[in-house]
Amino acid sequence: MEIKDLYISPVYLIIIYLIAYGVRSSVTNVYTKKYFIPALSVKLLGAIALGILYHTVYGGDTNNYYHEASIVYRAFGDSFAAGWELVTTAGDVTPAISKYTEQMWWFGRGSNEYFVTRVAGVFALLCFDTYTVIALLFAVVTFSGMWAMYMTFAKIRPHAYKELATAVFFLPSVFFWGSGLLKDSLCLGALGWLFYAFYRGAIERRNLLRCTTMGAGAIGVIFSMKVYILLAFVPPALLWVFNESIRDIRSTAIRWLLKPLFLSVGGVLAIYSFSRLSATDARFNLENIGAQSKITANYLQQISKAEKGSGYNIGVQDGTIGGMVKLAPQAVVVSLFRPFLWEARNPTMALSALESAYFLLLTLRILWRVGIARTFSTISLEPVLMLCFVFSLIFAISVGISSGNFGTLVRYKIPLMPFYLSGLYILQSITMAARMSGKPRRVTGVPALAVRA
Repeated sequence: MEIKDLYISPVYLIIIYLIAYGVRSSVTNVYTKKYFIPALSVKLLGAIALGILYHTVYGGDTNNYYHEASIVYRAFGDSFAAGWELVTTAGDVTPAISKYTEQMWWFGRGSNEYFVTRVAGVFALLCFDTYTVIALLFAVVTFSGMWAMYMTFAKIRPHAYKELATAVFFLPSVFFWGSGLLKDSLCLGALGWLFYAFYRGAIERRNLLRCTTMGAGAIGVIFSMKVYILLAFVPPALLWVFNESIRDIRSTAIRWLLKPLFLSVGGVLAIYSFSRLSATDARFNLENIGAQSKITANYLQQISKAEKGSGYNIGVQDGTIGGMVKLAPQAVVVSLFRPFLWEARNPTMALSALESAYFLLLTLRILWRVGIARTFSTISLEPVLMLCFVFSLIFAISVGISSGNFGTLVRYKIPLMPFYLSGLYILQSITMAARMSGKPRRVTGVPALAVRA
């Protein structure tokens, strides 16, 4: 951060809020309108707070991204052609850009980090290479996807629109780690748009071309940085679509006859999509994923010990898929419900511990009030709950096994947090409505609260 951040950033904040107030009425309804500006504000606050923390205490990734974005910015100043090549290159060094790429740590083919540099470099052109404004623009892009996620959840279960706003926007870890100049921000925003595209295009069957384009773009963004998010999300999303398709069949007899076929086809497509996605990255190939998880976890644990950080150990990894399966229950617990309050060693970890405690208490309360059997029965009948919890569990296992310390885990797990908590709130809303009516109830649509497209 520099002096220019102090006088340039307020100007861009004013512009962002003017645009936000201008578009608010077109992307909200009477129930969700009041959350639009507060939700945007916490994202912007998170981006600024993250920048201050990294520049004054931690150092690390966000500073490195800004350093490389500044190189792209200077390249545009020297030669538009050189700058454009840095933004669009496949990772090959040419004479025109070699003097710039030799200053970069993350340039090259297959670099997951360089995608962030491309985006940040373009944003730098819009704001005179000002760190805070670049971070704010990342927050705005992320917010757009998060708002699409929220409106989708609110349309699926409008009765819980207040609680869903908390789940999507107001979890401290999500708006802190998922707002600034980091990979996590772009991935979280893209995941929100992908969720919206699945619902709008595949389930509502509206705006198919637009949703296909939007979904492909979101997949491309996530694929460029964190393919394992797609590995966890796409298979249950495909099952979600098939489950919703089954519910559209009016005849109960035909629905039950076709259900095994639909689920089988959905399962095959889910497995196929997983295998195809994993094949694109050797680290996540089915033959290598266990070994890669072990390497990553061991490395992060060593870093944590060297820096006296908050490491954890859920068991010995042998580098095989079977070994990962054995550690799955512990991984789920550590991802969803830890760090415990007594494991927090700094303020940011304390916030995460409070969130984890809330997740645990809410989960236990629902299981206690509803009952285990009825809870699982409701989840099996509601396709969106299947998506939320299956995605959350798969993702929790993957990051819980591979993280090795709570500092890394807090960042890695933020994609699952809105889905898991939204799933809990939707489950709570459905079971409470069923209890009040005195009979099981499934909601197939509430036109009165339909959101605008």
